[in-house]
Amino acid sequence: MRSHRNARDQQASGRRLTRRAALLGGAQLSFMGLLGWRMRHLQVDQADEFRMLAEENRINIRLIPPSRGEIFDRNGAAIASNEPAYRITIVREDAGDVDAVLTRLSQLIDLDPADIERAKAEMDRSAPFLPITLAERVSWEDVSKIAVNTPALPGITPDVGLSRFYPLAKDFAHVVGYVGPVSDYDLSKIEDPDQLLRIPRFQIGKVGLEARMEDDLRGSAGTRRVEVNAVGRVMRELDRQEGQPGANLQLTTDVMLQNYVQARLGDESAAAVVIDTTNGDLLAVGSAPSFDPNLFVRGISVSDYRALTQNNHRPLAAKSVQGIYPPGSTFKMVVALAGLDEGLITPEETFWCGGYLEVANRRFHCWKRGGHGHVNMAQSLRESCDVYYYELASRIGIEKVSAMANRLGLGIRHDLPLSAVAAGLAPTKAWKKEVRGEDWLIGDTVNASIGQGFVLASPLQLAVMTARVATGRSVTPRLIKSIDGVEQPSGSGESLGLNPTHLNYVRDGMYEVSNSRKGTGYSSRIIAETMRMAGKSGTSQVRNITAAERAAGVTSNDDLPWERRDHALWVDFAPFDDPKIAVAVVVEHGGGGSSVAAPIARDITLQALYNGDPPLDAYPAKDRDRIAEQQDRLRALRPDLGQDSKSRA
Repeated sequence: MRSHRNARDQQASGRRLTRRAALLGGAQLSFMGLLGWRMRHLQVDQADEFRMLAEENRINIRLIPPSRGEIFDRNGAAIASNEPAYRITIVREDAGDVDAVLTRLSQLIDLDPADIERAKAEMDRSAPFLPITLAERVSWEDVSKIAVNTPALPGITPDVGLSRFYPLAKDFAHVVGYVGPVSDYDLSKIEDPDQLLRIPRFQIGKVGLEARMEDDLRGSAGTRRVEVNAVGRVMRELDRQEGQPGANLQLTTDVMLQNYVQARLGDESAAAVVIDTTNGDLLAVGSAPSFDPNLFVRGISVSDYRALTQNNHRPLAAKSVQGIYPPGSTFKMVVALAGLDEGLITPEETFWCGGYLEVANRRFHCWKRGGHGHVNMAQSLRESCDVYYYELASRIGIEKVSAMANRLGLGIRHDLPLSAVAAGLAPTKAWKKEVRGEDWLIGDTVNASIGQGFVLASPLQLAVMTARVATGRSVTPRLIKSIDGVEQPSGSGESLGLNPTHLNYVRDGMYEVSNSRKGTGYSSRIIAETMRMAGKSGTSQVRNITAAERAAGVTSNDDLPWERRDHALWVDFAPFDDPKIAVAVVVEHGGGGSSVAAPIARDITLQALYNGDPPLDAYPAKDRDRIAEQQDRLRALRPDLGQDSKSRA
């Protein structure tokens, strides 16, 4: 009985062990299956994700600077381009004894001590594996010397990149400007700086077109993936994606005309603007003296910079658009048109000029001491009678005179991509009250009538004014012809709404200035019948003439120090019967407008009309020998464009 019970117990115990083993085995199999599934999920399903995470730990993305957009003239000649430039870099950790390496390098090539000190300072504040520039724009010969002596120069590497180059040097300095390394000040002016700007020694436009069109010219960065080790040193490049180069700009200016303008202005402190009256294209924008913008790209020396800043002719100033001057008698067309437009005068009506007009117990003198006698509008322009305009402006009032000035483009800042384009000033009563805290006086109106007093204009504005008088349209200056081949809007403008008959009266008066024997600009006339110009001279005072000096005789400009001489001005348009261009010239402290500015403007006008050297018979006979010599001299200064003359924009 007992043995039978034991057998049954043994059988039950065996069954319990078998179930327990099965459960344990099943649990183990489930765990192994889960582990296998998890391993497969990590190694297969999520392999790409973990591979990417691993690469992010050892792969860096670095920026590739784009090539800067180039700038061309209207015919495709290069004005600002990029050229390969060799530079020498040093890596501190590879060099070991930096001083010893630099000593050996200095024995091979010429190194500026200032560049060495700058490089050492950069090395002290940079990671030891980063390359630091020692010298830029080195010659191929120097690169070859370094390559031959590589074993003795650890850490020294020649490199090549693109550098900005201005092939025409001084001709376009005030238009295009120049580039330079990004500074902390540059970054402080930008709300969200492009990461490109944080690349060491990356260059951006500093002034002129280079600065104003920076976003277009800069382009966008490319990228390269590089493998780095634990301390960030580059081991190899994995791939790269090139960036987008900057946009190419084609300007409205003409290289040859611009060169002529700069050469013709010579050593004067002067400016000249040539504008196409049909579409507003600026054919030339000159300021003299000029400077070589390449000096700033390469790093201008202290002595060179001091020479520019201490020159009393201010070579760094873009006088054509930044300079503002009393327009003198070139302002008389504004007053004449204002009087005609308001119906306050007829062209035949005369005023008496006895040499002065007394207003509010003060004498306002005409430039001609004995006066002009009875003068109508045409005569007043031809002989530049001041008293006529004293009388006329007193009738019109300053508000309407200033309104006409604005209509003709004065007292308005023209929107051009250049630095510090001046707005000038066409004053009003409200302006004087707000700015000077004073009431407007009748004497202020009299002064303004001949472009003196508070009235100020730039050479650019005077050229625009002349183009509008010539065409009757709101001609607007245009400097950029196209961006990456996309044509920019024309500046031909709409009608000014002025009476064509009134405009013709003023144009006829300007024609007599240049072509009547009594005209102030007759000696600088154009003889070629189809090229005749209509112009107006201006002489603006920069000093007060005392009553005692006037009684004894006004001191000649030639007998005064340069800085106390009058400014000389001239404006014109041509051909008279079918205006194609308008020109404005200002010579600082040049003296008389008709004797100094007019000959320069006449020569520039003819050069623009003939698209090159005009025939000598276009000039008065008395000038031809001098002009022939002048043409030979200026021809020698022309650039050799070579292949750059082909359109590449």
